Amino acid sequence: MINKKNKADKLLQKLQKIAMSSLVAKQKVAEVSKTVAEVMSADVFVCCLLADNKYLECLSNFGLDEDIEDQWRADEDEIGKIALEKNSVVINNLDEVYDNFVFGEELRHKNMKSFAGVAIVQWNRCLGVVGIFTKKALAYGDDDLAFLKAVAMFVSDMLSMPDVAEYIKQLQKIKGVAVKDKIKAVSLNKGYGIGQAIIHNARRAITNIFAEDKNQELERLRVAHEQMNDDLDSRFNAAKLGLGEHVDILEAYRMFAKDKGWYKKIADNIEGGLSAEAAVERAYEDMWNRLSASDDAYLKERLHDLRDVANRLLSYLAGDFGKNSVNSAKDIILVAQSMGPAELMDYDYTKIRGLVLEEGTPTMHVAIVAKALNIPVLSKVKNVLAEVQNGQKLAIDGNEGIIYLSPSQDVENKFYKKIAEAERLQQKFAELRKLPSVTKDKQKIGMYINVGLPLDFEYVEKTNCDGVGLYRTEIPFMTSINMPDVDQQVAYYKDLTDVCGKKKVIFRTLDVGSDKILPYWGYKGESNPAIGWRSIRITLDRRAILRKQVKAFLLAAAGRELDVMFPMISNCEEFLEAKATLMLELEKMRKRGLPLPKKVNVGLMVEVPAVLYQLDNILPNADFVSVGTNDLAQFVFACDRGNPQLLDRYDVLSAPFLRVMKDIVDKAKKNNVYCSVCGEMASNPIEALALVGLGYQNLSCNGAAFAKVKSMIRSINKAEVEDYVVSLLNSPRASLRSQLIAYANDHAIEIY
Repeated sequence: MINKKNKADKLLQKLQKIAMSSLVAKQKVAEVSKTVAEVMSADVFVCCLLADNKYLECLSNFGLDEDIEDQWRADEDEIGKIALEKNSVVINNLDEVYDNFVFGEELRHKNMKSFAGVAIVQWNRCLGVVGIFTKKALAYGDDDLAFLKAVAMFVSDMLSMPDVAEYIKQLQKIKGVAVKDKIKAVSLNKGYGIGQAIIHNARRAITNIFAEDKNQELERLRVAHEQMNDDLDSRFNAAKLGLGEHVDILEAYRMFAKDKGWYKKIADNIEGGLSAEAAVERAYEDMWNRLSASDDAYLKERLHDLRDVANRLLSYLAGDFGKNSVNSAKDIILVAQSMGPAELMDYDYTKIRGLVLEEGTPTMHVAIVAKALNIPVLSKVKNVLAEVQNGQKLAIDGNEGIIYLSPSQDVENKFYKKIAEAERLQQKFAELRKLPSVTKDKQKIGMYINVGLPLDFEYVEKTNCDGVGLYRTEIPFMTSINMPDVDQQVAYYKDLTDVCGKKKVIFRTLDVGSDKILPYWGYKGESNPAIGWRSIRITLDRRAILRKQVKAFLLAAAGRELDVMFPMISNCEEFLEAKATLMLELEKMRKRGLPLPKKVNVGLMVEVPAVLYQLDNILPNADFVSVGTNDLAQFVFACDRGNPQLLDRYDVLSAPFLRVMKDIVDKAKKNNVYCSVCGEMASNPIEALALVGLGYQNLSCNGAAFAKVKSMIRSINKAEVEDYVVSLLNSPRASLRSQLIAYANDHAIEIY
């Protein structure tokens, strides 16, 4: 129906001018409707917004009466079905299906014959639908749909613009919908922040869809790709980035940027006739469509990095890389649908007071980096770009998970007080570094940290901890393209041992499976992965992997004491088999005359309930045990810890679970075996208080929580706490949390 190349470029150039014009939002969407209709020779053009996945809102139309119904249920007509199914539809016999449209009577009256509609999709989320109608019975084909999809791609960017979002809010006001002054969110990192909202519009409008010269587009792609990777290499090779080393995060990110398969897909799209920009977008959409439906948590998280890489490449193609970071505001709060780690670091982190995401999980790379930079992070904010305006003042409460929109002076004053209080608290925690982790009655409690990424290593120096109670060795495996060989593993482990010096480091062998999937292993999937083929079960079955890893441990620890811990042990035989594998590698190295650790200690994680009944057999053969309370709790309660419906149903601070924990530490003491806790309980001051009361003298927590737990330890009388906690162990209550908090408050115990 249309001259694909010429009309496409002509239309998209006009749309770009509309987007950049000074017209108000309503005028912009009206101009878009008129322009698309004229260029596509359509009699009617409609642009509809999908609200709450239930209702369609007619934002603009050209060719229909102004008083057409402007909101209706999405499941009531053909346009709504396009939105709900996120697909494209062509109807060339429109006169037979008028009744399938909400405004079918007007279509009948105007004698419309043909229709083509496509979903406006952004980040795999449907924003709405664009559609065209004609009076002529035209045979819309693939070229027409491809053209309309290009229009939808452009409109998706327009719908994210602040002025369009404001227009939508005005429509809501007219209909009596209350405008929000605060939004509830999910906290990924605690803290308080006030600043000017900076909308992170990572997606760039694609104004040139089709290639005039394929060779020229391929060369543009080559140059942009090379420039992007040179920049990433420069960042990666820097010893420090901001306040911490982000080596593994950038390595995972760089893995996508240099992936030859992804680059080839983009080049193939150019060969098929697309411009370099459109080819990048098409390659990403294809990848998203194939992988986003997967239950594989690893792949889902890496898709966010791939989106970041695609956006970055588009910015190099456009020649505008780096403009995100230019902003005159002293305090900013970044607002985005989603972000990659490098995108966050494109801004001046010293100005960032908070990060608000529509999509986000604690394991996202951007959340991990933000946490390392002490930036509060809130997520799960539906339609965030429609709720927040660029430049709007925001106050975010990362403790309660609330975003205040254009806060009153009273709210601002309260926030500034909280921020000042938090700064004073941080100063107090900094002073704790020089003080021992000793209770008021002079009892030493070993304080260790859990690490995984290199950026965690700085906590060893920052906290002055007793050592590393858990090194999650799977992190380097998860961020590598291929299985790390022995030399690579030795390099990883030596990095940490060099930082720790003479301090204890407990290496946990590979703990993958369940929600931690290695992309190069080809898992088939399981109905219950948390209790399936994971952790030590995998490495005992694939013994070569375990042998290589323990060999790397031994080589990295030459001349110092080595502590190796096996996870997910279910019975005594498994532990003895894993231990024998380690000892066999040690003996091989001794025969070859290789440098050896001066001592090797072997332990296990207690996280499978069956082990509780075999500790008397296991402990005489173990040098230490560490309790993984995360898995142990979910197995004891038969409760999926990732299920939000069960989040508050069971509490580790209940008598049954505390009795389980007491049995473990009592048996360890009886056998004179070092015992610690490395799960989340050790990172929460009130839960750590209960652990000390049960008799635990070694805790390993995350670096960010270290100071709070240490402050709690220095404020207690251990003997008194033990007496109180033991007195609660027969309580029938579902949770003892409120009683422990009251006890802490009554005895001036610091549980920040």
